[in-house]
Amino acid sequence: MLADARGRASGSGAPAVSPATGAALALIAGLVNASSVAEVGTGAGVSGVWLLRGMRPDGVLTTVDDDGEQHRSARLTFAAAGIPSQRVRLITGRALDVISRLSDGGYDMVVLDSDPLELETEIDEAKRLLRIGGALAIPHALRSDTVADPAQRDSVTVAVRTAVAKLASDPAWSAVLLPVGDGLAVALRAADEAAEA
Repeated sequence: MLADARGRASGSGAPAVSPATGAALALIAGLVNASSVAEVGTGAGVSGVWLLRGMRPDGVLTTVDDDGEQHRSARLTFAAAGIPSQRVRLITGRALDVISRLSDGGYDMVVLDSDPLELETEIDEAKRLLRIGGALAIPHALRSDTVADPAQRDSVTVAVRTAVAKLASDPAWSAVLLPVGDGLAVALRAADEAAEA
């Protein structure tokens, strides 16, 4: 079932997460006892299936993509995986337009896997969306190892490198970059310093 979804993802130009990355996403969702997850970049639904496997049985995945065709593909994947439709909320629209309207502190986990040029702004939105102790995951954070190579200066690589570095230095996050799949940046939402004072 996931092999078929990976094939659809490959054909659409939206690469699916690797099995190792998927397993890590499921683990993280389980560790934070996720009942509400927001995903930016639905793709063919591969990462969504992994997330739902790790979430609480009553958990709901809200997944956003600007391509309605991706949502059609994801629906096939979710149905083939036996996931009840009430556990998935698919929203078609530009990521930043949609996530800016989602509830503050209403999510246990946020996954960002869409336009790398908007990643830095999406991380700022994720900070607002997540409850304290919630998890942020960014698949493809090494971008085929280009992010770790300072000689690589194309706009996508620089955008991801800058966003991940900002995430790592922000005291509102406890972050790590894992060498899983194509790189998986993971961060836990810490309490705001102003709230602690």
